[in-house]
Amino acid sequence: MPKQSRTRPVTAGQVRAYLDKAEEFLEAAKSELGARRPIAATSLAIHAAINAADAVTGARTGKRAAGQDHDEVLRLITDAGKDGAEVHKNLVRLLPMKTKTEYLPEDIPLSTAKAAVERAKRCVAVARRVVGQDTL
Repeated sequence: MPKQSRTRPVTAGQVRAYLDKAEEFLEAAKSELGARRPIAATSLAIHAAINAADAVTGARTGKRAAGQDHDEVLRLITDAGKDGAEVHKNLVRLLPMKTKTEYLPEDIPLSTAKAAVERAKRCVAVARRVVGQDTL
């Protein structure tokens, strides 16, 4: 039996707040990357992308994922049209890195962090475009 989707309604103000958070996480990720701290850069990039996804789903569907795991956002983002598909292709590559980056003792190569930040940049760019076009 498929998992029941858990979502929360999102207002226009919340959509903008998710975009602001995405921007802040992305700027911090870029700063950490510049300081050659790949673990922090990767973690912050993942959070930037998650918040960008919440902004996109909020703007396009009026809701955000609220499940126990971040895979819920992958299901919901598919309802956000072409913009959602663009975020999905980057987010699906970032989310599997979350546990390793934040909870496991393994190191994160600088090249992996660079790729994570680039993916987050793409997600945030989509969110900027969508939020700039949409008002709930």
